[in-house]
Amino acid sequence: MLEAPIAPMLARMGWSNMLMMLAQSSTGLVETWFLAKLGTQVLAGVAVVVPVLMLMQNMSQGAMGGGISSSVARTLGSGNAALVDPLARHAVVLNTLIGIVFSAVLLAITRPLMQMLGAHGAALDAATTYGHVVFAGLPLMWAMNALASVIRGTGNMAVPGAVICGGAVLLIPLSPCLIFGIGPLPHLGVAGGAWALIAYYAAGTAILGWYCASGRNPARLARGPLHWAPMRSILTVGGLACLNPLLTNALIALTGAAVGAHAGTAALAGYGTAARLEYLLMPIAFGLGAPMVALVGANIGAGQPERARRIALTGGAMAFALAELVGVAAALWPHAWLRLFGANEQLLQTGSTCLRIIGPFYGFFGLGFSLYFAAQGAGRLEWPLGAGALRLALYAGVGSLALRLTGSLPLFFATGSAAMAAYGSIILWSVASGRWFAAGRRGDRKTVRRTGQ
Repeated sequence: MLEAPIAPMLARMGWSNMLMMLAQSSTGLVETWFLAKLGTQVLAGVAVVVPVLMLMQNMSQGAMGGGISSSVARTLGSGNAALVDPLARHAVVLNTLIGIVFSAVLLAITRPLMQMLGAHGAALDAATTYGHVVFAGLPLMWAMNALASVIRGTGNMAVPGAVICGGAVLLIPLSPCLIFGIGPLPHLGVAGGAWALIAYYAAGTAILGWYCASGRNPARLARGPLHWAPMRSILTVGGLACLNPLLTNALIALTGAAVGAHAGTAALAGYGTAARLEYLLMPIAFGLGAPMVALVGANIGAGQPERARRIALTGGAMAFALAELVGVAAALWPHAWLRLFGANEQLLQTGSTCLRIIGPFYGFFGLGFSLYFAAQGAGRLEWPLGAGALRLALYAGVGSLALRLTGSLPLFFATGSAAMAAYGSIILWSVASGRWFAAGRRGDRKTVRRTGQ
């Protein structure tokens, strides 16, 4: 971590994380492919639920999950084994309680929220039906990701990865069985896809819970009293990190609502399908970003800020190259992606326009998102969060205003491209200029320790 060549080390540490995240992302894509067979209205309805669902996924796994893994790792590293088991218990309870709160709130506002996000008519009915089932299962999602994060905090990436990849395999036959009704299983329509996800969360929670409770995991899940201090340790890292997925998913939800209000349901389905490709970039960024958290933090702690900066820049460059390949391919052959989910002419036209304009800028998203993880290692989240807020303001704010005034979707998507470029460029500048590490030379090591990185 302190001396090895940077690029080979990042590639070696990152590939397994990418595989795991790609498997998890594929669960939603497989389900969407089957739901698309029910028609454009259903596809549009599901498209407005997806940003909310992904927000819950990213918050429970990437944000709060990062706080859980960080706390478990620090506790194990300190040699204080007596505190590890209570930390696992508090992590699961905390995440489950958060999941229950989100579930209750979202169930209460499902229909008006889906309408606000652009769904109307049959699409609104599909979104409400799908959302009611998925939102009811949120406590299972939050509990599963808490358990996976506890295990990852011990250095074990294999068990969570196996469960997540196994879940992707489970959904391939289960989704169509519940959507279309095969054999003794009922025909549930759009709700069937949601119930398949619930089955995945329930199975994952049961398997990971059993693993933690069996004593096989160094952080054992056991009954006992609850205290505030362990929860505070988790929230110190995870609470602030929750802002990043909130910004990312709010952007997709709000811009989707703008497209739906301007051009109708089929256009919303096309934009939603195109925007889902952005979610596939997150595994690339996470695959490289997760090792960067530890590498940047370790080198700053060792008094090697220049090496920490090189690690961040190298990882960011690798993420840029990989995400740019995906974006350029999508811009050149947009129908190869869009026709997987529908053949409606307006769907294809809107989605193709979006991918041709925004796709070539996907590298900036991969760059900025990967450097966000490096920022966690540096204990300096203000630049990535500020850049994310600016991207949201430009695309969902300025872009939506331009769409209302001009009625031009290409101009709207061009604003999205400029916002994406600004997002990546600002975060890159903050690293390359040394802004991250200026405070580090005045005692930032204490701040890094305090944030758990």
